[in-house]
Amino acid sequence: MTGSHGLELGTRMSRRFSSVMTMARAPLFALLAVPLAAQTADRLVGKNVSITQTNYEGRSAIQVIAKPEAANATSYALVKDVSFRDGVIEVDLAGQPAAGAFAGARGFIGIAFRVQGDGRYEYIYLRPTNGRADDQIRRNHSTQYSSNPDFDFARSRQEAPEKYESYVDLQPGVWTKYKIEVEGRKARLYVHGAEQPCLIVNDLKLDPRDGGVALWVGPGTEGYFSNLKITAK
Repeated sequence: MTGSHGLELGTRMSRRFSSVMTMARAPLFALLAVPLAAQTADRLVGKNVSITQTNYEGRSAIQVIAKPEAANATSYALVKDVSFRDGVIEVDLAGQPAAGAFAGARGFIGIAFRVQGDGRYEYIYLRPTNGRADDQIRRNHSTQYSSNPDFDFARSRQEAPEKYESYVDLQPGVWTKYKIEVEGRKARLYVHGAEQPCLIVNDLKLDPRDGGVALWVGPGTEGYFSNLKITAK
């Protein structure tokens, strides 16, 4: 892309132009610039989730809950009219195990990016209940990079233990600042506004290509998202 655009969950949408933006791109940017109250639920397309506009912990938010029967990595809410390959995605999120969730639920929550029509995508997520667990191994699994469908957490632990996971302080159900920077085969995860990434991935598994962005939740998760901003390069 020759410009950049920002898309925010909440009451406003912001956008920045590059001085080299071409007229051919103008219609897309004009569409994204319209204040859509949109970041309302109608700006999202759900797959194996329920989506509700709500208030959570003092702010307007999108609630995304994985359907009980959904398999791992099949639950997300795709943001309409977004094409993203490289750039920055920022969001405030809060995840916790849903009512009646299975014992292994961790409140899995994050962002899927470069989502393809055939269901392939990259994703980086958090396990909020692990952040302060009284077990160092669980704490070390607080963050996770995976790629759907062929490189899930189980395969990454088998082939490259510790490489695609890390520790970061987290609490379930608490608003958490989340940011990923993506360029080519590289991705960086920043949490709590930190200047340094808590997870570094230098070998994203899928070929870099334009795709969608989705609010991602894992099995047994009740998730909340606010203040989404997408800045594509």
